[in-house]
Amino acid sequence: MDYQWYPGHMTKAKRMMEENIKLIDLVIEIVDARIPLSSRNPDIDDLAKNKARIIILNKADLADERITNHWISYFNKKEILCLKSNSRNSSDIKPVNNLIMESCSKKIERDRAKGILNRPVRAMVVGIPNVGKSTFINSFSGKASAKTGNKPGITKGKQWIKLNNSVELLDTPGILWPKFNDKETGKKLAMIGSMNDNILNVEELSLEIIKYIYNNYPDNIIERFSLNKSEVENSYDENSINPEMSIPLYIMEQAAIKRGCIKKGAQPDYEKVSNLILEDFRSGRLGRISLEDTTEL
Repeated sequence: MDYQWYPGHMTKAKRMMEENIKLIDLVIEIVDARIPLSSRNPDIDDLAKNKARIIILNKADLADERITNHWISYFNKKEILCLKSNSRNSSDIKPVNNLIMESCSKKIERDRAKGILNRPVRAMVVGIPNVGKSTFINSFSGKASAKTGNKPGITKGKQWIKLNNSVELLDTPGILWPKFNDKETGKKLAMIGSMNDNILNVEELSLEIIKYIYNNYPDNIIERFSLNKSEVENSYDENSINPEMSIPLYIMEQAAIKRGCIKKGAQPDYEKVSNLILEDFRSGRLGRISLEDTTEL
């Protein structure tokens, strides 16, 4: 499957961001901690040129903590201020204000030298769909300032949110870029829910998730669906049409049985169980899983 999604409203959203960047002191880029590189929109680098930058590794509670710490070191070595966060937990958000002040310290000093006191830092919050930008803003501001949801495309236009006398945030719609560089990037974005599921083959995507988890976090999926480890290993079929998918297919079929996703004639309901597995992964019920690590670079 070719994973691509760039609806027309994203072109409009990008244009709006380009028009407002001149008002901005700082760009806060929210990425998904499970895919810190693949969830970075390369267009943001052009947009935020010559602006102070912060990267927030959001949904860190869903990612492998050890790998997330690798990513923090990676960005810090590139002299990019970085913080991991679960934006649903307000205590994770408190350090962000200090990071904002640190990133804009030179700008604040320049203002003071000109006699400009107490001018708030104006920050644009950017990111791809469904990485939790609006949830981050709401936790940061301590109130429901921005619309939230667990599907891409909730934020449709810009929203200014005044946090305090020191910081004002501009919430922006999540945007992807017109064409992904490789299939793996698109696949990872589809896995975390940054694309519209209606355009995807959810059965194929679910099998890809099972394959990845079994290869990297096997106990997570075996325990989740109460599977027999030996039986799973023995389900490998080198004579099947696609041998590397023989184990994932077996796991999917067993998950269908365990969860009652069965059609008439005792056949697995592949669509139903695929959606269940997608939801289990995205919500963290399959454990803390990272889809990319710095060791791959």
